[in-house]
Parts: sequence; structure tokens; C-alpha cells
Amino acid sequence: MNIEHLKLFVRLASTHNISMAGQELGLSPAVASAHINKLEEGLGVRLVHRTTRKVSLTQEGEAFLPHAEDVLASVDAAKGAIGVGQASPSGTLRVTTPASFGRMHLMPALKNFLQAYPELSVDLRFSDSVLDLVEGGFDVAIRISELKDSSLVAKKIAGDPRIVCASPEYLAKYGTPQHPSELTEHNCVLLMGMDHWSFETPQGVVAIKAKGSIRVDNGDAMRDATTDGLGISINSKWSVYRELASGKLVQILQDYPLTSNAAIWAVYPSSRLMAPKVRAFIDYFADFYGNPPYWENK
Repeated sequence: MNIEHLKLFVRLASTHNISMAGQELGLSPAVASAHINKLEEGLGVRLVHRTTRKVSLTQEGEAFLPHAEDVLASVDAAKGAIGVGQASPSGTLRVTTPASFGRMHLMPALKNFLQAYPELSVDLRFSDSVLDLVEGGFDVAIRISELKDSSLVAKKIAGDPRIVCASPEYLAKYGTPQHPSELTEHNCVLLMGMDHWSFETPQGVVAIKAKGSIRVDNGDAMRDATTDGLGISINSKWSVYRELASGKLVQILQDYPLTSNAAIWAVYPSSRLMAPKVRAFIDYFADFYGNPPYWENK
């Protein structure tokens, strides 16, 4: 079984376009089509449905895909074990990341990352939705949460402390709450699905249901509304560290930490061994963010 044919098939499963998949591997459409034909002939089954516009996997192709990915990952790992490819991982690294975090903390480091690994190219997808890694053909995803999906392998690359914030303008007008229970008397800027706030206190965990006139589905919008004096909100430190440093936002209730185990994770499917390009990405960004990460020191 030809490894290059497998690489093409895996890219085809993601792009659904023979020409595009071939182009990524430096193949003409005719050569790419011939490679897929040879792979199908060798297996004795049809792997893809072809139309004039795109291709899709057959049932046999869907069943074959994870095994093809495992073979390629094993080849990369085997090369890495004897030093081949360790110095300079190559190919296309497909990454999905939450939009806000990606813009603030991934893009600024991307130039130096690519300079360190000149044979790599990066295909980025910025989305606040949790995308399926296998279906999307992603090598690695950045996830910011309490990780619960046991089908993924997770590597923690940074902590994600959450804090309660307000603007000096809001606090001057409405006062500063001294205890979590007082938040029920304030207007809160809420992120969709996150209106139950829990705090650690000397008396135990205190949980409140926050209420407010503004509810958003985006962390940047929540931060900006809070900066504009529209209410109190919970934010990740990585999202508001600049506003805290400039005084546009103030952390409140510092003696009552939130009960959160959230962190920033790099995840990849458990069915795959860690490819050298994935290891390079994880190691680079874990080092770039630092321990503790730079946004906690500003």
C-alpha cells in the first residue's frame, strides 16, 4: 500500500475535492485521480463517490479513513523515533481554535513558529463552535474549558483563571460588591449558558444565579460591554489582561475565587499517535505562553 496514496486519500476526505487535495501534495488533478484509482484497485473496493463538483466517501471509505490516518501517524512516529523528521516537521498542520483566543494569543506567535519550522504550513480555522476533529480533518484543536470528551487526548498548555471584573465607571456609580451574594443586586453581563456563578468562601461554596440586561454569545463582546460600564462579568484572564493593566477594568471579589477547573488544552484524537508536527505545535506554544502564562503576570 502506497503511503503517498494514503496521504492523498486523507486529504481528499477533508477537502472533498480531488484537485484541491492533489494541489496540497504537489500533484496534478490527473495524477491525483490516478492515485485514488490505484488505491481503490489495490483494496478492491470503491472509496469515494465522484461527481462533477466534488467527491464524498463511500461507506467503505468512511470505514477505511481512521485506519489510513493511523497508518500515517504511525509512519510519522516511527520516523521520529529514529530522528527522521524531528528537526523539521513538514506538511500541513490543520488547527482549529476559538476565535478570540486565536487572534489574541496564537496569531502573534505564528510568525516565529513558522520560522522555526520552515517546512510546515498551517491551516487555521477560527470558530467558537466545537468542531469535530476527525470529520474536519484537523490535526489539533485548542479547547478552553473543563475537558470532558474522553475520545480526545489532551495536553494542557496553559491555565485559564476566570475572574470577576467591572469598570471603574460602573463601580463608582453602583458600588463594589464585597461578597458574592451581593452580585444579585447588580447588573451582570452574561455569556450564553453561563448565568450560574459559584464561588469558594470560608463558609463553603456559594452559588448565585446572575441576572442582567445584556446576554451575549461572544467573549469579546462581553469584555467590551463590561469595559463600557454596562455591568459586571466573569472573564478569562487571557481575555482581559490588557484592560486590567490599563485600568479600564478592575478585578473584584478577589478573596472569593471562582470554582473553575478550566484550562487551555491542545487536543487530538486518541486514535492517532502524536505526529511530529503536532508535538512541535504543542511544545512551541506551551513554551511561548509560559508557566504561569504571560497574561497572568501583567
